[in-house]
Amino acid sequence: MKTAEIFGDRLRLVVAATFSAVALVMVPAGPAQADPGDNPGKLTTLTSSSEYAKLELQEHRVPTSSLDNLASEMGTARGVDQVLASANHPMRNAADCSSMEKSALPLKPAAESSYCWDSGDDKTQDWLPQSVTSSGDADNDGKWGTNKVILSGWGQNGSTTSDHMARIAFIDANDPSNFKYRWVLPVIPLNGGTDYRALKSHIGGMVWYQDKLIVTSYEGDADHNQLYIFDMSRILQATVNSSAVGKVSNGWSADGYQYVMPAIGSYSLTGGGCVSSSDNSFPCFASISLDRSSVPDSLVATEWFSSGGSQPARIWRYNFDGDDPGYLAKDSNGYVEADGKIYETKAVGLQGVLSHSKTQGGTPDFYVDDARGGVDQHGILWRQNLTDTAGAAANCGGDITYACWGMHTEGMSYWWNTGRLWTVTEWAADINAKWSGTDNARPQRLLYSVPLSSVDSTLS
Repeated sequence: MKTAEIFGDRLRLVVAATFSAVALVMVPAGPAQADPGDNPGKLTTLTSSSEYAKLELQEHRVPTSSLDNLASEMGTARGVDQVLASANHPMRNAADCSSMEKSALPLKPAAESSYCWDSGDDKTQDWLPQSVTSSGDADNDGKWGTNKVILSGWGQNGSTTSDHMARIAFIDANDPSNFKYRWVLPVIPLNGGTDYRALKSHIGGMVWYQDKLIVTSYEGDADHNQLYIFDMSRILQATVNSSAVGKVSNGWSADGYQYVMPAIGSYSLTGGGCVSSSDNSFPCFASISLDRSSVPDSLVATEWFSSGGSQPARIWRYNFDGDDPGYLAKDSNGYVEADGKIYETKAVGLQGVLSHSKTQGGTPDFYVDDARGGVDQHGILWRQNLTDTAGAAANCGGDITYACWGMHTEGMSYWWNTGRLWTVTEWAADINAKWSGTDNARPQRLLYSVPLSSVDSTLS
């Protein structure tokens, strides 16, 4: 039988007595601010050269010879089309989602479309959905070839950094009534392309731009303080169904997954390791998104601090290189520098960020989500800029005036040619906000979209 026929996606359910390090990063256990409904006000800017220096990146590319050797060893590279054609996990439309799942949807504005995950993925506590991007980022027409595609990055919720693998759901979004997906395992090539290992990242942010995919890693990840970059044309197929990741005696294994995606490079902060506890040190990448309204197109990033704190979070951007598709633009010295202003926001608990201007190259608005950490607590989606007080949907019947957004939302992505904002919710914890096993899980985990115009029209 063909490999595609014998392979299933291996799903491991782990019973955890307490939050893991990744869960603590992504699901703040502490209380919200004294008054989370307080308006964070305008954005402020940081202008000193020392602040820009903290954001400088150095590019590291995997030699093409290593990537070619790995492809030669494993067999012909696969494309996105082939991954979608083998999609083996159905998603459920809103009508088929449970009331518990739908409770995580925003109160205001209402979701235009929403989907729940396949059985197992809907309540696993071994994996947490963190990020989203799509063919709406990748290409102007919103398609990759003939396909509409959504990618969702999930991080492993293990007890040590050695457990923190990442995986990516490739979602066939061609038929709105029949979303389905296949898992792909991102990996790091080793030893000149003769082996690979799993990427160790909770994959909190992800941007698909042209033929490249950029993902984040965080301070607590084994592969920390990096942006990793992948080539959508370099997807390879495993040949052995086992728990190993890499070359094994009789072929290539990927922890039971059918496809792997080897990194083609990474970006690291030139100043050294990031510090997630300080807003004055080198920032840790929490979430990223694509801004197609900037000139040139740019990658927008933010850092994360707990919704129980009061530290201002930085928001900044890097330009894409017009001559080297999918890569970030470098200066004459070969470094990637933050472009334009460095912003600071008093909104807390930021798990996602979008930048968008209503006119091409105009002054952007920033949309940031305060993902509060309490059980059954809706978040707050703020819109901020440099001139106006912040706006959020109000009087939606939540526990506080502005808590109208989805529960425990993570990264956000803007599908340019449809005007839709897409995001994912994370939680499948228990009633006490503990990850105590799937028998106690309260699944509140969805993928949903809202027109950005609806967000703007509900702001108060």
